[in-house]
This record gives sequence, C-alpha cells and structure tokens, in this order.
Amino acid sequence: MEEKIISKSVEIYYEDEKSKLILGDTFSILSKIKKESIDMIFADPPYFLSNNGITCSGGKMVSVNKGSWDTLNLGNSVSEKHKFNRKWIKMCKRVLKPNGTIWISGTMHNIYSIGMALEQEGFKIINNITWQKTNPPPNLACRCFTHSTETVLWAKKNDKKSKHLFNYNDMKEMNGGKQMKDVWTGSLTKKSEKSEGKHPTQKPEYLLERIVISSTEENQIILDPFCGSGTTGVIAKRYGRKFIGIDNEIEYLNITKKRLEKEDYEG
Repeated sequence: MEEKIISKSVEIYYEDEKSKLILGDTFSILSKIKKESIDMIFADPPYFLSNNGITCSGGKMVSVNKGSWDTLNLGNSVSEKHKFNRKWIKMCKRVLKPNGTIWISGTMHNIYSIGMALEQEGFKIINNITWQKTNPPPNLACRCFTHSTETVLWAKKNDKKSKHLFNYNDMKEMNGGKQMKDVWTGSLTKKSEKSEGKHPTQKPEYLLERIVISSTEENQIILDPFCGSGTTGVIAKRYGRKFIGIDNEIEYLNITKKRLEKEDYEG
C-alpha cells in the first residue's frame, strides 16, 4: 500500500502486502490520513447501549455492557453522543474520495443520530439496509418485541459531481439473478468466524462480503475507523482490496492480525 496515504508520524501496529492496522484514537489517526485518499469506509461505531441492562447469550443471562469503548463517558447525553457522531463522520468525509462511499452499521441506540449527522455533514444517503437476524437473542423482559434487526446506512458525498460505484450485476448474481433488495436476512456471526477471539458486536462475513463487493473494485482502499475484530479487513483481503483498520483496543487488533494471517494461510 502506498505509504503516502498515512502520515509518517503514525506508527503502524501491523502490516502485510495490502493491510495496515493502527493502534490509537480514531480522531487522531483520521487527521493524519491524506485528504480524499480512501475509496470506501465501513464503520461500526459505538452503539451507546451499555446501560447495565441484561440480555441473553448462549442461553445465559449476561450484561449488555460491551466495554468502555461503548460508553465513552457520555452518560445519557443525547447532544454529546450526536456531537461525537458528527465529529468522526466529518473526519471520514475529509479522507473519502469524491466518488467514494461510506457504510455505517448501527442499532436504534445510535442509528438515528448517525443518519442526521450524515446529512448535516454533507452526505446523501443512498440506501437504508435492514439486516434481519434469523437467530437473535430472546427478549428476556418480555415487555417489547424481540430486537432482531440492525440498520446499515450507505451514503455518498452530497455533490452532483459525485458518481458512486455500485456493482449491480454482481449483486444480482449473488441474489440468484434477481435485483437485490434492501433487506438482508441471515444468521448472527458463526462460531468459526470467532475462532481467533471474540468481539461483542462482530459482524458476520457474509454481511461485509455484500458491502465490499457491491461498492468497491480490486486494489481500492477500504478504511474501518472502528475495526474491532477485523471482519472488514478479512473480506477486503479475500477479495483483493487494500485495508486500513484503526482501533484503540490492542486486544481486538491482535484478533484482527490473527484473522488476516489465517486468511493468508487458507487462501
């Protein structure tokens, strides 16, 4: 990958021929990436759902708290959460190429703020993807409907000159010869995809396959500013794309590193 995209002052935690992992604060690192150098961004930012509640995992009652990265010491301040979303989205816009696109995954806890932030920061939403989970955890409280979906927003810069890439024929082929709709149905992340370690909000590979294949071409650069356990990087590598992943948790970068190395071995 071209070194000139990332400032020389940034220490690379791990790299291979097409991937770079960076340990650090997303805001700090994004400011050191070259303007308009990224083809596509996938972000799975904090959901802000760590509220000391309970949920079900593997048939057991567990805490919904994900970790300090999911709270950011913001408490219940709606304005502070929205300020956080506007800040990182604005910084992503700076590094995104004129024809590039951004995908952002979220739940009801943060997705409405993200949608508003995208529009406020000069993006136009292309699609609102509903990811329907076939095996969601049961609702233990029994006081509302079972939460079985997440939303993925796909957006481009709100500029008449912006011409985003959409590999329509690839998506049609993946969907049995029919136009692919904006509701994607599938299971939660397989155990086999967590063999190198677990992340509480890890996305399944099939979800990122659709995102990467639909909106990028080989050798284009994909950025994940909250890369977690690295599913974006694994799929980018599998399909010949370049990848930059940022995370402030060394534990998760180590999982990503192992998964990228495993992809080399299995490939």
